[in-house]
Amino acid sequence: MPMSNQGIGRILGHGSAGDAVASPSPARIGPNAVIQTGQALSALYGVGAARLIFESAGLGRHLEAPPTSMVDEHEPVALFAAIRAMLPPAEADRVLAEAGYRTAHYILDHRIPPLARKILPKLHPAIASRLLVSAIARHAWTFAGSGVFRGRVMDWTKPRVRLEIVGNPLATPGCPWHGAVFQRLFGTLCGSAATARHLECCASGQNRCVTELLCTGT
Repeated sequence: MPMSNQGIGRILGHGSAGDAVASPSPARIGPNAVIQTGQALSALYGVGAARLIFESAGLGRHLEAPPTSMVDEHEPVALFAAIRAMLPPAEADRVLAEAGYRTAHYILDHRIPPLARKILPKLHPAIASRLLVSAIARHAWTFAGSGVFRGRVMDWTKPRVRLEIVGNPLATPGCPWHGAVFQRLFGTLCGSAATARHLECCASGQNRCVTELLCTGT
């Protein structure tokens, strides 16, 4: 029996499209943009290097006592900038990608309802990806902050996921953090996802960041 939109919403942990939550003011970002970046830095370079970078961003307090609620978007922006300023570009990208991967892992473990984690991978990728895009859009302000998120899925045979953030406040060249988050989520819940392609980037002077993934199934 086909599920209604309300039934799908309950599985994904939200209501109907009319229940979408607006971004608060000032714009805020989920704390894992900071927490998981600290863990990635510590794992790759040690706690001392992580502390140095956090302190240079004015966020040393968060390394000692990780935030437990949403943070002002300027905090992860400053942290990402400090990483890029203090590490070679390839190493900065490595840290941000690892932080994005860890953030997605946290989301899968703590923010995706168990029933959705069980059902979505069993659905056709064209259906699973559309449901996941809908769920992400409802909570987009937690990672897009003051940016405007749009997501859509093209094609049914080989679904192509296109995710956009207009005015992305967390943009860095190539957006390895966002790319890792999206690839991990879609790869886990919607079948095997090809490496995320970053087609446009606010960090390159464009007005939006665009990431595409191909969900091909197992």
